[in-house]
Amino acid sequence: MLLHGFGSCQAIWHDVAASLAPVMRVLAYDLPGHGHSLECEGIGGAKQAARTILADLAARRPDKVHLVGHSMGGAVATLMALADPGRVASLTLLAPGGFGPEINAPLLRRYAAAAGRKEIRACLAAMSGTRSVPPEHVVDALYRMRKRPDQLQALIDMAAGMTRDDRQGVIPGAQLDTLDMPVMVVWGAEDPLLPVDQSEALPSHFHLHHVLDAGHMLVEEAPDLVAEIVRRNTRRRTRRQRPVFGAAAS
Repeated sequence: MLLHGFGSCQAIWHDVAASLAPVMRVLAYDLPGHGHSLECEGIGGAKQAARTILADLAARRPDKVHLVGHSMGGAVATLMALADPGRVASLTLLAPGGFGPEINAPLLRRYAAAAGRKEIRACLAAMSGTRSVPPEHVVDALYRMRKRPDQLQALIDMAAGMTRDDRQGVIPGAQLDTLDMPVMVVWGAEDPLLPVDQSEALPSHFHLHHVLDAGHMLVEEAPDLVAEIVRRNTRRRTRRQRPVFGAAAS
């Protein structure tokens, strides 16, 4: 199950999903308040979104799912795993929200208000590594999403609520330590939105992968690497000591 970040949509997973599809069933959501889920319940933050998606997941009745979440989607995935750990087989978190109070709030609010292709492209570039170029199919998907009635204002309102006092909410470390499923956290070494040093306080059994030359937009910057990390994490079954890796984003 793939959960995108704030201001995005399920279409950004296209390359990752294509790589995963031959070996597993893939389900990509539009988070509440985004795209086709613009008017669904759960709009307003990660906690509400987690409850809404868990309810939808229960209706689908899968035995267990491998959760993959980017940014806000990472916070949602983490809260889902905490609320219903028996339903989660593994947790792969890409620059997840909620792991520290620091956030580049002005950049997030600028991204929320980006309406035209030029400004969307500029925001994606500002959130990526210095060598990364935003894919045009992602720019087009986000532009089409934001053309939906009321979508832009919903994003602006959500961003304002998420970044009060230019800080974000934090998931307590004591709660994170209770997660028994395999957990992989992936962070771009050049992340300009959520500081990479938020990964330093992770529980010891979490695996950590730093991606050199990448910023915050890991799904777009390194889709093949993300897909390989997801496959690797789905094969883990027990808690292990945390290794630290480095890899280029190309």
